[in-house]
Amino acid sequence: MTPTLTAHATLATDTDIEHAPAKKTEVIAIYGKGGIGKSFTLANLSYMMAQQGKRVLLIGCDPKSDTTSLLFGGRSCPTIIETSSKKKAAGETVEIGDVCFMRDGVFAMELGGPEVGRGCGGRGIIHGFELLEKLGFHDWDFDYVLLDFLGDVVCGGFGLPIARDMCQKVIVVGSNDLQSLYVANNVCSAVDYFRNLGGNVGVAGLMINKDDGTGEAQAFAKAVGIPVLAEIPAHEDIRRKSANYEIIGRPGTEWASLFEGLAARAAEAPPVRPTPLSHDDLLGLFKGDAVGRGVTLQPASLADMCGAAYAPRPSLEVVYEGV
Repeated sequence: MTPTLTAHATLATDTDIEHAPAKKTEVIAIYGKGGIGKSFTLANLSYMMAQQGKRVLLIGCDPKSDTTSLLFGGRSCPTIIETSSKKKAAGETVEIGDVCFMRDGVFAMELGGPEVGRGCGGRGIIHGFELLEKLGFHDWDFDYVLLDFLGDVVCGGFGLPIARDMCQKVIVVGSNDLQSLYVANNVCSAVDYFRNLGGNVGVAGLMINKDDGTGEAQAFAKAVGIPVLAEIPAHEDIRRKSANYEIIGRPGTEWASLFEGLAARAAEAPPVRPTPLSHDDLLGLFKGDAVGRGVTLQPASLADMCGAAYAPRPSLEVVYEGV
């Protein structure tokens, strides 16, 4: 499916050949700002793909472990990291049925992460993929593996698919707001950086969620050179159904065409190398009054820092003439 997760995909080994499946599995990593709708997008996208006859595995790689909650009607499934820890303490081994669950043809699991304040989320991701390898990850037979990654965090664990060529392409989820496009631009920067180092991962495109029609996300996609894969409107019916853990990406329903189109474009879109924007260029996509472009940086002095108690002191520095 993919090369060993502890080595770069560009380095072919005997292990790579031994584990090569009969058909090519497409691994797609989805990145975006927390709360932008990655889990909503992936639950509906994976469901639609499965209904179209594809074998799909959805893996949540967010420490919140909420990627699969919409798919399973709000229920949380046991995470790989937590289950492994409990099984190890009991002297037992982890089985597939302990961590992988199905709904209407979609296979889904959560990597999980450490409890709040008790460990590094990025390291948890790395450990989670090591456990996946032990479960036979390379021998699994899927058409698509969808990975849900938090885009706000830039440490090594969350950049694993890009840094180690674990996926063929990336999809970024954003909206018409500066913070989500800032995250999307950071992901494009990471892809561009690792392409400079010989990596092969590219960006398939931008999925716009909660689209209110103002156009900043479309302008961003055009500026960095990636296509728009789907535009999910900011519609009350979608918001309400999502909040109630309902799948809206069902064939024959009102919103089916959105996810039918997204499924086709996500599969067909080639991985392209984006051209990330500078921060000033990113700000330039928005009206000045929306992002405060008129603000200037005023340097602070030591007197400003010390307040009323400030009294200049004579320098004790020795100055030698002619030096």
